Amino acid sequence: MIRWLLILAVAGALAFCGATVPLGKKTFFQHVKAIWSSEPMTELKDGVKDTAGPATDKAKQFVKGGYEAIQKDGSGSAGSAAPVTP
Repeated sequence: MIRWLLILAVAGALAFCGATVPLGKKTFFQHVKAIWSSEPMTELKDGVKDTAGPATDKAKQFVKGGYEAIQKDGSGSAGSAAPVTP
């Protein structure tokens, strides 16, 4: 519990500093936003989308098929064995 609270406090402090402490003319988050919306990054995002698009489409279809199988089964245990009773 104490460890979780410590991690939460550190994450909160980093988020606060990233949003308020200026690094030059911008804060850390403003720098990240500017980099993310720059032309080279937009080209990179489009290139990754074009390259990985077919793989992500296949993964979506795979997940959709599994979800439909669970819905069709009705028990919520798509293909799992019957429960063992002692």
